[in-house]
Amino acid sequence: MCDYSLHAIASRSARVGEALVSTHFRGSATLGFASPTEKGVAVCLLPGTELAFEANVKYRGGWFKSRIVNFNVAKFCKIAPEVLCQHHDALAFPDGSTVLVNSLVQGQRVRVLQLPVAECDLQSKNVKELPPVPEARSV
Repeated sequence: MCDYSLHAIASRSARVGEALVSTHFRGSATLGFASPTEKGVAVCLLPGTELAFEANVKYRGGWFKSRIVNFNVAKFCKIAPEVLCQHHDALAFPDGSTVLVNSLVQGQRVRVLQLPVAECDLQSKNVKELPPVPEARSV
């Protein structure tokens, strides 16, 4: 939910419709998302969470340069979760490109559009599956 390097930072889950800002957390080398009113609390996202940025997404491209992705919408995802001691939190864009959350330029405003639907959520709402279609018999 939150990258491995944010485990020592206070955190909470994201809520649909809330505004967040990309920020650096004091005492950590990691960037993430926080509420503009609670910048010391990391807001954790589940893979599949849909986000809308106020403008096209900016990220650090190395040597003090920033780059821009030509999209302002993204889905939160995890990259290579099996590799330990590496940043995993990322944003996936409509063209298939990804950017690590840790490389985002600070101060970008984003809104949580939609949280992913979990399998247990579907079961708790008593969603019924359709019965199987009977096989056609040959005459």
